[in-house]
Amino acid sequence: MRILIISDIHANLVALDAVLAAASDYEAVWCLGDLTGYGPNPNECVERVRSLPGLRCLVGNHDKAVLNEIDLSVFNGDARAAITWTRRHCTAATLDYLRALPAQDRQGDYTLAHGSPRQPVWEYILDRFIAQDNFNLLPTRYCLVGHTHLPVVYRETGPHGQCVDEPPNYEGPLDLGAQRLIINPGSVGQPRDNNPDASYALLDTQALAWQYYRVPYDVMATQSRMRAADMPERLVLRLSFGW
Repeated sequence: MRILIISDIHANLVALDAVLAAASDYEAVWCLGDLTGYGPNPNECVERVRSLPGLRCLVGNHDKAVLNEIDLSVFNGDARAAITWTRRHCTAATLDYLRALPAQDRQGDYTLAHGSPRQPVWEYILDRFIAQDNFNLLPTRYCLVGHTHLPVVYRETGPHGQCVDEPPNYEGPLDLGAQRLIINPGSVGQPRDNNPDASYALLDTQALAWQYYRVPYDVMATQSRMRAADMPERLVLRLSFGW
């Protein structure tokens, strides 16, 4: 089965539509959370995602905050402003959908989490030491996570979760092989790796192959919508640079 892997859309409808237009020949979609927050189109993004084929979707920390299930004090000022705006503009249907999403899922050999196996909603796997701790808790061969907005592969190399980190390869597929892996597809709507292009991946579960992709989108269109919503200028500007 070919599966489209997306994460951290953050209400950026223009970026999401660019990914869906660029991706092809997939039979299912796994979304790793944070459909909302930061961006100007939360309802439209939720509607678009929930219509995708074979969907498995998780809740993220921004989604939880929009639902008043995470205290806003743990977010920085710009994120708080965007979440507060999102709370005011989400429809009842959007909130009901987010409320029903699981924090973690398991599909065969794959564990899906927004943050990590240890803390599915909140923990950031930012380095190989945090990844090592999570390999020791991982019940499956592979784990797909989002949350950091950084595309990366952690490959287990030792019996106690020791691992190395590998940058994304856009030139060819990654052979998943027999080693255990924790993989982050990067962010659709809020890239943070100094590349503003939307990030996603395609997973072939039969061939055990993973392919990273980047697609440019009309950043200025999203920025215009954000300014019309009076969102913090720092959130607007960072989209141009992918940080």
